[in-house]
Parts: sequence; structure tokens; C-alpha cells
Amino acid sequence: MNNTRIRKKKKRVKLRRFFLLVFLILISGVGVYSYNVYSHIVNAVDNMHQPIDRDKSAKREERVEFEATEPLSILVVGVDERDGDFGRTDSMLVVTINPKTKSTKILSIPRDTRTEVVDSEEPSNSFMTKINHAYAYGGIEMTIDTVENFLNVPIDYYTEVNMKGFKDIVDAVGGINVNNQYAFELDGVTLEAGQQHLDGEEALQYARMRKEDPLGDFGRQARQREVLSKVINKGKSLSTLTNYDDVLEALQENVKTNLTLDEIIDIQLGYKSAIQTIEKIEITGEGTTLYDGIWYFLVDDETRQTLSDELRTHLELPTDAVVSINEYQ
Repeated sequence: MNNTRIRKKKKRVKLRRFFLLVFLILISGVGVYSYNVYSHIVNAVDNMHQPIDRDKSAKREERVEFEATEPLSILVVGVDERDGDFGRTDSMLVVTINPKTKSTKILSIPRDTRTEVVDSEEPSNSFMTKINHAYAYGGIEMTIDTVENFLNVPIDYYTEVNMKGFKDIVDAVGGINVNNQYAFELDGVTLEAGQQHLDGEEALQYARMRKEDPLGDFGRQARQREVLSKVINKGKSLSTLTNYDDVLEALQENVKTNLTLDEIIDIQLGYKSAIQTIEKIEITGEGTTLYDGIWYFLVDDETRQTLSDELRTHLELPTDAVVSINEYQ
């Protein structure tokens, strides 16, 4: 009887040891996996990190304090890089984030908007042209200076996406689903109207199309915002963890930002409440051909002032007068 009890006790001890061993192996495996994911993210963000030559915007007295969850702004640009030149911004979004009011504003700037392209280092080199030309003349820094001058709003950070490579990001997350409003053919891609599952190349052309859209550039801006938001939502899902290497590789090859990994983590932790209310803002204006024979989108000073006041208020900054550009038009 005692021998039987001893044998049963030994079996229970062995069984507990076995389950403990399995548990430790699983915990170790998760730890190694998590470490691998984290290390790959660190490497990817390091490759994406492209600082600019300034500590803060000249339109701010002090840098944004993440610990105090102060409102901040991010310029998101999609760059159409062409053979033989430096490319132009195909899309341009000014995003202001205020976690205190739990709100985000997204302003789309039409790429044909006529404004003063600003060279902050050599102000005498500034000139009037389409806002998307700023990138071709001075890269992301001249683009930021030009947007700040146009809206009289500080740009704290930027994120730049290579539109040609954007298709790799879409493919990495397994494609996206959209409800296409207008059938079209563009650069070898044909899409019918209705519900569609788009791969990377199809999503790229979907985001670029405007001729078949009666809203023109405004319709394209809406689709670009749609594609971007759906890619982000897909990227946040657990299903993409199985191919996180592909996602990170696509990101580091096609995205640049002056945000560091610590700042990205701070935004994720302290600013996520700001997505509870997202307001999309479109600029009103008039399209016309000027004396130089080029078609422009013209925005009057009153409209610019209204936009500036709204964004500065959202950033908890005092309103300030925009510099008039009507004299150039």
C-alpha cells in the first residue's frame, strides 16, 4: 500500500516537472520571439529615421513635450519619385493631434496649390509655384518650410512615403478591401466599380487615379487617406505578425521620418486617445490658368487665415496672421 502511494507520488512529481518544463520552454520561446520582433523594429526605425537640420519649428518657442502630452503636428507626404529628377509630393497631409481634447485633424493640401516656395536659408531664393514643387527644389526641409509659411502653423515632425514603393507595404499586409466608386484603367491596371480586394499595384493606381473622378484631385486625396488608413489598420492586426519581417522591410525601404523610436512609443502610449475623433479638412479654392499658361489651384488669404486659426487653436497656440500671397497671383 505504501509502495503504491510512493509510486503515485513520484508520477505526480514527474508530471508537474514535465508541465513546468513545457511552460518554461513556451515562455522562453515567446521571449525569444518578442526579442526578435523588437530588435527588428529597432533596426527598421533606425533605417527610417532621417532627422532634419533643426531642433524645433521656428513657429514654436519650445519643443513639444511628449511627457506633458502637448499637442503636436505631423506633415505626411507621399512622394512620386521620377527618373531624372528628385520627385514631387503626390499627396500632402497636415495632421494635428491633441490628446487633451481627444481629437485629430487632417488637412489635405492639393498638390497644385499656388504658393510661395520658401528657402529658409536663402529667403531671396523664394518664389511662387505649385506647392508640390518644393520637394523637387529642396527636399523635405523646403517642403516643411513652405507648408509652415502657407498655413502659419508649426510642423513638428514629418513622415515621407515613397508612392512607388507603397505597393510593397500594401502587399506586405496582404492587400486591402475598398469600395471603388468609379471604374477606370490606369498604367495597366483596370478596376471595376464595386467591392474590390486590391494588391499593392492596384492600390497604388487606386490612390493615384483622378481623371475618372468628378471630384478630381479632391477625390484622389480622399482615396489616398482611405488607402493609408486601411494599411495602418491591417498593420495593427495580429494576423500580420506572421510576416512582420516583410512589413518592416517594406517600411524601412519606403518610409522616412524624423521621429525616433522613443518618440513613436511616446505617441502610441500618450496620444492614442486623440484618434477618438478624427476630422478631415479640405481646402476650398479656385482652379485657373494664369499668365504663365499653367493651371493652379488658388487659395485666398481669408481661407488660409481660417485654416491657420483652426489648426493653431487645435495645437493650443495663439492665432496669428498669415503672410499675404495674393500680391503674387
